[in-house]
Amino acid sequence: MTVTDPRPASVDVLIVGAGISGIGAAYYLQREHPQRSYAVLEAREASGGTWDLFRYPGVRSDSDLHTFGYAFRPWRDGPAIAGGDRILRYLRETAAEYGIDRRIQFRSKVLGASWSSADARWSVEVEDTGTGARRVVSCNWIFCAGGYFRYDEGFIPRFEGQERFRGQLVHPQHWPRDLAYDGKRVLVIGSGATAVTLVPALAGAAAHVTMLQRTPSYVVAVPAADRLARLLIRVFGEQRGDRLARRKNIVRQQAFYRLSRRYPKAVRRIIRRLNARLLPSGYPVDEHFNPPYDPWDQRVCAVPDGDLFRAIRRGTASVVTDRIASFTATGVLLASGRTLDADVVVTATGLNLQAMGGMALTVDGRPVHLADAIAYKGMMLSGVPNFAYAIGYTNASWTLKIGLLCEHFCRLLARMDARGDDIAHPVPADPAMPTRPFLDFGAGYVRRVIDRLPRQGDRAPWLTSLNYTGDVKLLRHLPVEDPELHLDRSTRAGPRPS
Repeated sequence: MTVTDPRPASVDVLIVGAGISGIGAAYYLQREHPQRSYAVLEAREASGGTWDLFRYPGVRSDSDLHTFGYAFRPWRDGPAIAGGDRILRYLRETAAEYGIDRRIQFRSKVLGASWSSADARWSVEVEDTGTGARRVVSCNWIFCAGGYFRYDEGFIPRFEGQERFRGQLVHPQHWPRDLAYDGKRVLVIGSGATAVTLVPALAGAAAHVTMLQRTPSYVVAVPAADRLARLLIRVFGEQRGDRLARRKNIVRQQAFYRLSRRYPKAVRRIIRRLNARLLPSGYPVDEHFNPPYDPWDQRVCAVPDGDLFRAIRRGTASVVTDRIASFTATGVLLASGRTLDADVVVTATGLNLQAMGGMALTVDGRPVHLADAIAYKGMMLSGVPNFAYAIGYTNASWTLKIGLLCEHFCRLLARMDARGDDIAHPVPADPAMPTRPFLDFGAGYVRRVIDRLPRQGDRAPWLTSLNYTGDVKLLRHLPVEDPELHLDRSTRAGPRPS
């Protein structure tokens, strides 16, 4: 008996990734282009992306959910800074409400894709991560919504002598469900968003939690509950109140970022003063919470209701700024000669970036080298037709950018339909245009792979913008057509109607 694969072998748009970006892309696509067929491929066995993967204690957003949530489905589930379980529930409820969950194909990892200009089609090689079986899906467009880090492994630097450690060594990206840390000494290595989230979450049950950092990060206490947003909703009703709360928080995010970049010394002083008020009297603020770089050279860490500072005040957590010389059987030896004993060591040392989900691309038989490509409007690549991707903001809520990119993608499809075109590919007017790194961000996880990422130009539309206001103008209001975006009709489609 022949078993027929029920999954479609050909669709108009193939969305890669069933996380917050992929679910958003599917919503906008089916709303604006209901006649187009699409499928969502997800390499893992569940939807939710980051919010299904990360299971470490205290995992939460570091942006408010009024802006991190979708504009088309306002966040109404409790605090504005929410835990990962609430966010995951929100994403899955969204997918179910709009029927997107029925379009998701799980355990479907994209290995590579080959473009044919004559056919205006991608042939996408997909592997079943459970059985290893492979199949090919044909599509006119690929929309890559898998973010920019690897889901199968986090970044763990090699520490001298770590094999001598007799305790448990854990990376947050692969947190064991049965990890027991009650009454134990826990050492968290790192100072980023994951570390400052883990420390107060573990401090409630552990004997003591120490955050060991090489370099301090900017840490800012924010209210977990948005009382003004609640007031706006109560006064103006849910629909209008939600819109006002979202606008308020967008303005606040943008104002803080711009102020930080324009007056970094003043913002540094303000953050230091606020931190000092929340820490014990006489605490060495400059040693542990005064980074050597300016605010937003790397992402500023938000701690809801100052929970990290509260744990330090209570004495259940502490911060040490030093370097690891080597691991010992019972902990670590620091460069200063000090030792830190631990039963559990958590390496909150960051992520591994992976451009475009790690898929290999070819265009008319020629391999695509991502490092040679230039980003167009932060959503397409030079030399790669009918390929869009979604990468959100690093200085504000990720989803603000995703929504604008999805809107613009749908506008582009509508314009192509009106012209009778089926191919879109950006081409720089000046092949010698100066370029710079794709992400102007000083984080270590970016610097480690910057030479393997696409680049951006020195002018619009070849900039990867971090300016929401400017992106609203470019992506939502300005015309889709651009001299450097070539729209064509394939030979398969024939001549344009006269």
